[in-house]
Amino acid sequence: MASFYGGGKTASGEATNFSGLTAAHRSLPFGTHVRVTNKGNGRTVIVRITDRGPYRRGRIIDVSHAAAVELDMIDSGTAMVSVVRPQPTSGLFPHPVPDGPVGF
Repeated sequence: MASFYGGGKTASGEATNFSGLTAAHRSLPFGTHVRVTNKGNGRTVIVRITDRGPYRRGRIIDVSHAAAVELDMIDSGTAMVSVVRPQPTSGLFPHPVPDGPVGF
């Protein structure tokens, strides 16, 4: 389950950008890119981990407002999602993949 969040300062020290494709995850390293897919409609977005959370039981990721728009989950507020770290050779990354554990 995923939810989305608004503005504020992130745990990584960045200010949340309303139009940025970012997310919060409990253990992935800051800067890690993951592909989030809404299982209900198949819409996908690549987000960069910039914050910690979610802290609500049963949720694995909080995405930014812009990512929630891309996933078409604004009206519902939450969505069942899959979270995958794409391979660097898949062509889905705008930048090189940082090293580190996936830790889902």
